[in-house]
Amino acid sequence: MARKAKVDNAILKRLSRGSQQRKQGIREIRKYVLIICEGEKTEPAYFEGLKADLPKGVLDNCRIFIEGQGKNTKSLVEAAIESRNQRQRDTGKTFDETWVVFDRDSFSADQFNGAIFQAGNAVPPIRCAWTNEAFELWYCLHFCYVNHAMPRKDYKAMIELELEKKLGRAFSYEKNDPAMYQYLKIHGSRKQAIAWAGNLAAYFAGQENFADQNPCTRVHLLVEALEALGKEMETPR
Repeated sequence: MARKAKVDNAILKRLSRGSQQRKQGIREIRKYVLIICEGEKTEPAYFEGLKADLPKGVLDNCRIFIEGQGKNTKSLVEAAIESRNQRQRDTGKTFDETWVVFDRDSFSADQFNGAIFQAGNAVPPIRCAWTNEAFELWYCLHFCYVNHAMPRKDYKAMIELELEKKLGRAFSYEKNDPAMYQYLKIHGSRKQAIAWAGNLAAYFAGQENFADQNPCTRVHLLVEALEALGKEMETPR
């Protein structure tokens, strides 16, 4: 009778672990991120586009939840706290980052500043990707440096002008257009938008009256945080 070949115990154990993981469909979720947006369509559509563009490994190993609440300032922060708590109770998982995305719009300085302070004082803190005056400032920064205050209708005109130049045809900006992420990706520069948003933030560094910081946005901080997830996934634990 032929002698059976011996297999090293360490190899057997490793093969067994791999087999068990494949059978059970185990995947380690390394990070949980929650993004709560003021708008129900505009901001969620943008961040869903960015999420879909992240490297495959990110979406395999992270859970990124995006909600459009249709609420604003302090009520949005309260909704974010409630949503985070509920999701944590339902899943038994702790969220690593929670963000709120909202604009100054026509809200009072007390409302706008109060929401930012309220988010920072939450336990654990909630990060703010706010914009003064409107989210469309972030779109404009994909094309040019905007460092003077202007009404939100002028953001629309600027977006239309820049995209008409790129597309070679008329373009009408619609606030809830789900294709805006792709327009910005193809015809604008997210890298430049991040740099210019950083310049605006640096100009107001150290000031805590956020309602007076116009134009300014912190959307780039959330975008950078999502982009950084790809690098984190490359780092073994």
